[in-house]
Amino acid sequence: MTTPENPRPPFPPFDAESAAKKVRLAEDAWNTRDPEKVALAYTPDSTWRNRAEFLTGRAAIVQFLTRKWARELDYRLIKELWACQGNRIAVRFAYEWHDDSGQWFRSYGNENWDFNEQGFMQRRIASINDLPIQEAQRKFHWPPGRRPDDHPGLSELGL
Repeated sequence: MTTPENPRPPFPPFDAESAAKKVRLAEDAWNTRDPEKVALAYTPDSTWRNRAEFLTGRAAIVQFLTRKWARELDYRLIKELWACQGNRIAVRFAYEWHDDSGQWFRSYGNENWDFNEQGFMQRRIASINDLPIQEAQRKFHWPPGRRPDDHPGLSELGL
């Protein structure tokens, strides 16, 4: 059971295997689009920079994600490990979504993550750009929720 007190394996220091597992666990959580569940992966005083928005704490993370997923409809995310060292992981990602007018977007970005010894993320820095796409250009096709294991990742999709 996930609670705020339970440690969040894998733990730092990360190697390529444990970092890739941490990345996939984060992707899976974000694809639930459940702000409360996602926020449990962060320290109570976690700091974020998401685009030009700065946040501190789980309550702010929940508020941010609630707003995000109310605006970014049919959200599908793929994350990929870029690098890791010690308690830090660098990730690249892309996600597809549409707004309430039906305009689709593919959002591309990079994240830098910093973890405490219990496996909670204490800092997240995200840079993101949005590209309007046509619905026919979508590459992320799976039912809402976790990306199936046989669905291609970013590298396989040429992203």
